[in-house]
Amino acid sequence: MKLIKRIWRWFKRTFIVLFIAQLAYVVALKWINPPITITQLVSLVQEHGIEKEYVPLSEMSVNAGLAVIASEDQLFPDHNGFDWKSIQKALDYNQKKPGRVRGGSTISQQTAKNVFLWQGRSWIRKGLETYFTFMIEKIWGKKRILEVYLNVAETGKGIFGMEKAAQTYFGKSVKELSQSQAAAIAAALPNPKKYSVKPMSPYVSARSKKIVQQMNFLRPDRDIQAIISDK
Repeated sequence: MKLIKRIWRWFKRTFIVLFIAQLAYVVALKWINPPITITQLVSLVQEHGIEKEYVPLSEMSVNAGLAVIASEDQLFPDHNGFDWKSIQKALDYNQKKPGRVRGGSTISQQTAKNVFLWQGRSWIRKGLETYFTFMIEKIWGKKRILEVYLNVAETGKGIFGMEKAAQTYFGKSVKELSQSQAAAIAAALPNPKKYSVKPMSPYVSARSKKIVQQMNFLRPDRDIQAIISDK
């Protein structure tokens, strides 16, 4: 019994320490840029390297934020981190076609995964993703979530963030990205190792045109403008 009590006390103390540590890290990242992510470490192990350069949202072209919202999560300003209708559609699709996998993740969920967790699909990771999504929605807010996403998202083999993508693919900074260029980068986000921006794959070419159409539709939206603008 004594051994069991000791193990239980050790478990509780370890849990409390880890909980406080992760909470402090989440809060700190509201102002501090993520130093490195698990996905970036995997990129190093796979010998793709890490190319990244952090740029504040205020120094990015509004096209960068608008493109990923148009491409990945058009309800980003309105939800609390989860788009339940899209999640249900993804679940229904995956049940009907188990050989294919369709995601329903919001930008908030993707940011939580990219910053705190690993790639892949498991119920454990999905549970942790839900927790961290809830936390960053409450602590960071939409502008910070979008800023971090635009800086940590994998945009090519060993390339992370919109700034390095802009430099690599178009020889310019993210501040200078045109609508079509931002859309091309966003088009590759579902699988940046598979879909090439330069040379542009047929998939990226076709999808980027659709994203541009959605960008034109969403641009006047005041809620979106409040997030992507530097005001």
